[in-house]
Amino acid sequence: MTRTATDFVVLGLGAMGASTLYQLAARGADVLGIDQFAPPHDFGSSHGETRITRQAIGEGQALVPLALRSHEIWREIEARSGASLLVQSGCLLISDPNDQVERPGRTGFLHRTVAAARRFAIPHDILDAGEIRRRHPQFNVGDGDSAYFEPGGGYLLPEACIEAQLRLAHDHGAVVRLGERVESLRPSADGSHVEIVTPTGTIAANHVVVSAGAWAAKLLGPALGQWLQPTRQVLHWFEVEPEAQALWQGGPVFIWPHGDEATDFFYGFPAIGGAVKTATENYAGTIDPDAVDRDAAEAEQRRMFDIHLASRLRGVSAKPVRSSVCLYTQTPDSAFVIDAHPQDERITVVSPCSGHGFKHSAAIGEAVSQRLLDRASRIDLSPFSFTRFT
Repeated sequence: MTRTATDFVVLGLGAMGASTLYQLAARGADVLGIDQFAPPHDFGSSHGETRITRQAIGEGQALVPLALRSHEIWREIEARSGASLLVQSGCLLISDPNDQVERPGRTGFLHRTVAAARRFAIPHDILDAGEIRRRHPQFNVGDGDSAYFEPGGGYLLPEACIEAQLRLAHDHGAVVRLGERVESLRPSADGSHVEIVTPTGTIAANHVVVSAGAWAAKLLGPALGQWLQPTRQVLHWFEVEPEAQALWQGGPVFIWPHGDEATDFFYGFPAIGGAVKTATENYAGTIDPDAVDRDAAEAEQRRMFDIHLASRLRGVSAKPVRSSVCLYTQTPDSAFVIDAHPQDERITVVSPCSGHGFKHSAAIGEAVSQRLLDRASRIDLSPFSFTRFT
């Protein structure tokens, strides 16, 4: 068994961990990153080819500065790495303008999104049903539907984002240990540091960032883990009919709440490789990330198409190309946790993002690095504290 010492350790190198590792390393910090897998991988929350990004955030206006700054950082990383990360194809939110169905973090989503856009002067258009049909004929909207269109929205390439940041972190001197599972965190006997126990030895760190996604609850223990609910989500790709290929290439990403239930909600992307990726969200049922069913059943694919797509997406066939399982880590209010451990300020929790964190991750990594190195971040992180639960 070996023992090593370092200033900062980042546990979990998905969206949040990769960005935090990069930002700390870029500022010259002595930092070690650990992941039980080899990111980018498809076992957590940061895979699946694309992730929606937008700037007016209906889930809460405290998130808008993170989204705006993240777009700037993605472009900076593109310039430094040569990778393509951000595609601004536009984002279309379709909804009954009077929709008030209670959905975690998204009740009154259209109105809240418009309010955020107006407050932060984010360019957008409000479309009635006729204008939606004229601009975006691939969507079969009802006469009473409206839409918010944000030209600066679009999608990120999550695997490329993680890979670029890990590569840049390495270039700045970060050490990365992959395929190494953390067994426990504990304060040192003298209280001077945190000990990270792995099968190969113990690491002594002055500060630990827990960005372990669905595994964060296991690492943090029941007192904090009770607020972090890992859930199973399924992504689906459906074949676009040959005559509809032109409709679906280069269009906007879309978000579409509908119906009277919280689960009457889905989102999707323009066609890539002849298929449209789409998904809904599952808010129920805590899973064990080490024992989750990672195979999507044919019945799940059929249900996705029949309930959400069949009457709303023109030219998308019922033929599934593939499906993939990913994991969310949800909080009771479907928001984020970015905060020091209540019992140990040397541990910072930067993981639970309730399924809508990737677009913010670049700025979160920067803000966390500022908090650790400068004692304060330029963007206010206080809305994401554990104290709102206690």
